[in-house]
Amino acid sequence: MEINEKKRAAAITAVVAYIETEEEAILSPPPQRPAPREFEQGNLWGLSGRQGMMQMRSLMQMKAFNRLR
Repeated sequence: MEINEKKRAAAITAVVAYIETEEEAILSPPPQRPAPREFEQGNLWGLSGRQGMMQMRSLMQMKAFNRLR
């Protein structure tokens, strides 16, 4: 089976280009990671209490609206 010379040259060029990009990737330094963000957590007990109140109100509304059906 005879391969066309242009196809052979294109395949060899593609393989060489792939190998060169892999070598560049190995030799390049790893990307810098950004510093982690700092934030205040606030009052976690207050947040938990507000969340509990919202859940209770939601349950009460679901119960009230279910009776209207």
